[in-house]
Amino acid sequence: MGKIFQPFYSAWVVVTYLVCLLGAFPVIFIIGLWDKPGARKAIWYIVHYWAKGWLFFMGMPVTRIGNKPANEKYVYVANHISYLDTILIYAAIPYYFRTLAKKEMARIPIFGFVYKQIAVLVDRNTSEGRSKSMRLMWRVLKNECNIAVFPEGTFNESGQPLKNFYDGAFRLAINTQTPIQPMVFPDTVHRWHYSTIFGLKPGRNRVIYLEPVSAGGMNMDDLPRLKQLVYDRMEAAMIQYSA
Repeated sequence: MGKIFQPFYSAWVVVTYLVCLLGAFPVIFIIGLWDKPGARKAIWYIVHYWAKGWLFFMGMPVTRIGNKPANEKYVYVANHISYLDTILIYAAIPYYFRTLAKKEMARIPIFGFVYKQIAVLVDRNTSEGRSKSMRLMWRVLKNECNIAVFPEGTFNESGQPLKNFYDGAFRLAINTQTPIQPMVFPDTVHRWHYSTIFGLKPGRNRVIYLEPVSAGGMNMDDLPRLKQLVYDRMEAAMIQYSA
């Protein structure tokens, strides 16, 4: 019976997503014309509350486990295994943040305009682009808001709990002496598997908040140790909650 209704459920989710996106676009477009932190924060609030409500009404409610992050600056990091992660992260983080995203995302009609208002776009194809994104994230974290990063860079299709992490999030944390707030999303792969566009299924979406990891007093020599510490904690949580 589930196989019969699953395509209809997937179509319903996609249609409601597009309706919400098109309905909100005029408001976000007008706000986005004012290219200031206050405008970006207003757009973030729209996306934040929409993400929580939309997931609930789609039968994919968010369940939070662990201590809610404090209202202070963090570099948030989370695993990445599903298309749904980019929506869930806006429901999961309770305070204004901007996420690191591929530059190509901005080319998607309508969605791209909305996304670039609340993301820090990076061109990963060149070292100059990566350096520029690091400088921009540094300014955002110091002067505007939290930063969120998927340190695996792309979907984890390895069959292991996590892929290897890139250095960016940890380099940023050390450069700015900002603590890292790790999270794991163990359920999104079951809600929307990365192998298919129309393979959505209802069910809970757990957000596991782990203990923050301090970067205070660290320098670049400590980067491998910091990255491994966060990786080990996230891997253990993925194994625990996936079981």
